[in-house]
Parts: sequence; structure tokens; C-alpha cells
Amino acid sequence: MSWENKTAFITAGVSGIGFGLARALSNAGMRLALSYRNEEHKESAARWFEEQGREQPLFLKLDVQDRDRFAEIADEVESHFGKVHVLINNAGVSVFGPTDEASYADYDWIMGVNFGGVVNGLVSFIPKIKAHGEGGHIVNVASMAAFLPGPQAGIYTASKFAVRGLTDSLRYNLAPYNIGVSLMCPGLTRTNAWDSALKRPDNFSDSGFSPADQSELEQFGTAFEAGMDPLEVGEKTLRGMTGNHGLILTHPEFAQDFKEIYEKSMAALPDEEVPEGRQHIEKLRREAMKTAEAGIITGLKDLT
Repeated sequence: MSWENKTAFITAGVSGIGFGLARALSNAGMRLALSYRNEEHKESAARWFEEQGREQPLFLKLDVQDRDRFAEIADEVESHFGKVHVLINNAGVSVFGPTDEASYADYDWIMGVNFGGVVNGLVSFIPKIKAHGEGGHIVNVASMAAFLPGPQAGIYTASKFAVRGLTDSLRYNLAPYNIGVSLMCPGLTRTNAWDSALKRPDNFSDSGFSPADQSELEQFGTAFEAGMDPLEVGEKTLRGMTGNHGLILTHPEFAQDFKEIYEKSMAALPDEEVPEGRQHIEKLRREAMKTAEAGIITGLKDLT
């Protein structure tokens, strides 16, 4: 697909990875609508577009957990540009703490933004992308936590695993409409994602975690200085979209982790004969997945 003059909506598109994505898509000739929450970040992004002599994006204030506002924004983007071709669900919060001490508020906030925000984007925009019949692309931004859990990141990891599963399944559903779907999992990137805990909304204040220590977080934030440039992440994402890759990995340093995941998975499989009936069912499942990815609608009848 040619991206020239196509329209993309990016959540949290005025800073960090979102702004890297916005610049990469703008460089490819796309028209942009960007959501934001921080006015200073919005103004900084607007200055970049002005300095580059680019068309200003449509800036839209949004809390991705607000379903009504998300639906309004989908209408506004369509009204302003005519058609929407690309949706990038990028907003997220990185909050850490021992999972066994987490409260309902911790689960509700982290899952509400990282998974619920993706859901709200999909429900609001998919009908509009399908309706114009020109195809398009959806990118759901997760993280390497979609594959690599950690002791201080249980809820964050759960949210990213959920985005991974949803995205992989949605790819099959939208292939018949010429709408590609990609899961993008960045590694360490030069952003301020480390300070999410300092921006916790009051209505989710009843945390089971210890109060955020700003000095400790700032020290943790120094690791992000070694991260990849967000523009590079954006450019790699754009290449993945162009190739209609289901999985976009931007950082090469995880080869050892993937090898260990593969070896542990294979070692966990029982070494025994599989009954013919079960083998047949799994063969049908694999064939149905290939058929669906090729753009042919499949149903339960194809699995038995």
C-alpha cells in the first residue's frame, strides 16, 4: 500500500514513541491526527511540524479510557480528513510493583490504559476503516513485555500479553478487508515512560504498591538514555506496515530470550504419541489459520 496522502490516527502521538511514529509517517507523506494529554508536548510537536514546513496534524485531547470521547474523536478525524486508513494504538503506562501486593485500582488503571485503550481504539475506528473499502492498517503497540515477564511488572506484562493475543487474532479477522494488523514490540527507547507512576490519576490512587519514590524513578530513568531513538522505532514500524508484517520487532538484542522461550516450550511438550483424532483437529486449525491470513473468511465449521 502507498501511504502518500493517507490518514493515520495515533494515540499519545506527541511525545516518545508516539512522536517517533508521527514523524516517520509524516516523512512518508501521510496526514496525521494525534491524540495528546499534555499541552506542552502538543505545542512541542506542533513546533516540529511548523519548522519542517509540514501540514499541521489534527491535535485531539484524549484519555484513552474515555470511550465516549474516543468515539467522538473517530467522528472528528473522519469529518476532517474524509477517510481514515491507519490506526496506531500507542498510549500506555509503565507502572511497576510486586504483583502480589497489587490492588484493584492498580489492575484497573494499568489494564484500563494498556489494554482497554487499545480496545476503545479498535471499536471506534475499525468500522470506519472497513466502510471506505480501500484497506488500511492497524498497529497495536505493546512492548517486549508481551514475551518477557518480570517480577516487578506483573500487571504491565498481563496487559501486553493481552494486546499480543488480541492483535494476533484480529489479523485473521481483518485480512478479508485488506486491512493489515501488526503487533509492534519495542525494547528500550529514549522516552520518559519511566515517570508514569508520578502521573497516576486520583481516581486510581488506592494502590497496593509503595508510594512512588521520585529519586528512585529518576535513577531508573537514566537507563532510558541508552535507548533507541523514537524516530528509528517509527521508521522500522513503517517498514513493517508496508510489508504487512504481523509482528514488528524493532530491537535486535532479544535473540537469546527468544531462543530460551523456544527451548523451554519445546522441552515442556510431552514426548509421546498423539492420537490420530487430535492430530487431525490441529491440522484443520493450522489450515484454517493460513486460509484466514490469506483473506478468506473462516468459521467454526472449518475446525472440525
